Amino acid sequence: MYRDTLLHIAGEWRQARSGRTIPVLNPATEEVIGKVAHASTDDLDEALEAAEAGFATWRKVSAFERSKLMRKAADIFRSRADEIAKLMTLEQGKPLPEAKMEVLAGADVIDWFAEEARRAYGRVIPARAEGVYQLVVKEPVGPVAAFTPWNFPINQVVRKLSAALATGCSIIVKAPEETPASPAALIQAFLDAGLPKGVVSLVYGVPGEISEYLIAHPVIRKVTFTGSTPVGKLLAALAGKHMKRATMELGGHAPAIVFDDADLDLAARTLAGAKFRNAGQVCVSPTRFLVQDALYEPFVEKFVAAARALKVGSGMEEGTQMGPLAHDRRIPAVDGLVADARKNGAEIHTGGERIGNKGYFYQPTVMTGVPKSARIMNEEPFGPVAMISRFKDFDEVVEEANRLPYGLASYAFTRSAKTANAIAAKVESGMMTINHLGLALPEVPFGGIKDSGYGSEGGTEAIEAYLNTKFVSQAGL
Repeated sequence: MYRDTLLHIAGEWRQARSGRTIPVLNPATEEVIGKVAHASTDDLDEALEAAEAGFATWRKVSAFERSKLMRKAADIFRSRADEIAKLMTLEQGKPLPEAKMEVLAGADVIDWFAEEARRAYGRVIPARAEGVYQLVVKEPVGPVAAFTPWNFPINQVVRKLSAALATGCSIIVKAPEETPASPAALIQAFLDAGLPKGVVSLVYGVPGEISEYLIAHPVIRKVTFTGSTPVGKLLAALAGKHMKRATMELGGHAPAIVFDDADLDLAARTLAGAKFRNAGQVCVSPTRFLVQDALYEPFVEKFVAAARALKVGSGMEEGTQMGPLAHDRRIPAVDGLVADARKNGAEIHTGGERIGNKGYFYQPTVMTGVPKSARIMNEEPFGPVAMISRFKDFDEVVEEANRLPYGLASYAFTRSAKTANAIAAKVESGMMTINHLGLALPEVPFGGIKDSGYGSEGGTEAIEAYLNTKFVSQAGL
């Protein structure tokens, strides 16, 4: 069922002009399951030309009509959820139910943006003189270059794609080479819904080469990137050099704070589920677990038990709760962090090793006693590893939560409304969820601060990044 993935440029699915391809591997078996076309600058030039022409067409379509087409695309995409989920699991590794959930959530994102962009209101400002009208008008920013990662092949594309299309922009999507088929299926749903030629292009290739070429090109007016902080800083600098508007959704190292008065079972169960979802390859994954003294020992016990109970295996197998890491680069990356922590005195309660020698499987891992100097306490783990530390009081935990330059997501558990309000005010992050998992819904903001980036990919804030604000002052003659 897994076919080779082509480029989509100027209304055509095709191979790269050079004929180059990149192999696609199943991370559960390490077997080559297909190929993806590798774009060259010739392909990118055609995509840029198409984006410019597509923007001229699409910006003239009313928000009402754009919304109807997007709703149709969402229905088509939703109807293909089972088929697309299988493609995602084959190329990315996550359990099939999680893949299907990502597809269905993607359809919801399309629906939400389709409706929200119909409400991109301007305003009238009262004038100081009679006969003068002062208008604020919202206009699409122009062709967009979007760069997305492999951990959520649909989720990361659909937010950028939907925001761009809903506001009247054209877009070139540079999707991940490791997981190309599911983003292609997303694009196909929009094409089948009637999206005009040139409005969307899909390319694959060497990330650095494509980003450098597209961001600097005068056709591109807006850049949006999801990925690591080091790469994000490079792309943000390049966008700034050319005065391109940019949205950066970068890495995190989320504190998960459990106070003495928390519901212990709820906290352990909820945070374990969040930690090991997608094998920990989630930018908002809780990583530094900070537990107050009275609950520390029982929390560690329950969390370790939850980790040990997880069924790890191929995402295509029924009952699998955690699949493999997405590609071969993640095994040595996670192994190196764990080895460094162990060397620095960390206690491994469970896990800490690769599983077998076929497929990129890694044991769910729980550590305590990890010093702040260890690499894993300072670098985003991006794997199924939890570090649990104890704290004494409120000020101490706030200091640790804010110690790192990251500021994406944060978590807290407490029965006290006073404590909940206080911790929400003190922790430096773009998002905080308290006593439940409440992040990443289409209608709420999604983004970070500090080294975790800027801008939002959710909520009403998301469409602002794709709109120019124009002021028009007119006096009657």
